[in-house]
Amino acid sequence: MVIDKPSGWIVNKAQTVKDETVQEWFWHRMEGSLDYARDDNEWERKGGVVHRLDKDTSGVMVLAKTPEAYEKLKQQFLERKTVKKYVALVHGEFKEAKGLISTPIERIGQKFYVGKDLSRMAITEWEVSKVLSAKGQVLSLVELTPHTGRTHQLRVHMRHLGHPIVSDPLYGDRKTWKRDLEFCPRLFLHAKYLEFTHPTTGERVKFETDLPQELEDVLINVD
Repeated sequence: MVIDKPSGWIVNKAQTVKDETVQEWFWHRMEGSLDYARDDNEWERKGGVVHRLDKDTSGVMVLAKTPEAYEKLKQQFLERKTVKKYVALVHGEFKEAKGLISTPIERIGQKFYVGKDLSRMAITEWEVSKVLSAKGQVLSLVELTPHTGRTHQLRVHMRHLGHPIVSDPLYGDRKTWKRDLEFCPRLFLHAKYLEFTHPTTGERVKFETDLPQELEDVLINVD
């Protein structure tokens, strides 16, 4: 099943999460219960979730209906045989129209940072689509293509380049974040495109989602 996840939904079930997650929503549709998942069955333990998006990120995801589909899809993500593209609105104007950043990303406390552990390497391509302005600041609309799947990878890489994503409560400074919320109500990061090999037919399939209305409205209201 391919879905368009709304911002605000957490993907994975956890004891600290009270609201329904994507994992639980999907598993209920499959008429299953995560409370009775067998420890020896990863597909059941994961509730069909092959990959994840951050809570505040919207966009396209694929979920596996069978153990066979789960294993084949998981391998594609592990072997980097999928194609994922995101759209983001970030602070500042880039000196070049496109580029690539390759750095390790490490966890320190509750956040992630560019580090030195080469086993945690993360690679992101970026390309500028448009330069805009809002509240007296220059912004860039960019397409981001991650070639690895580290947690918060795009958010960390954009901040490291000096272009934090608009309305990012974790990786933008608090003053900027509050100012951003005046014109952008949520993190401006959307997973717009996903391409993979269908686990049953073997065909290459592509899925694309439009920006949600709240992000479209931001672009309408900025110069």
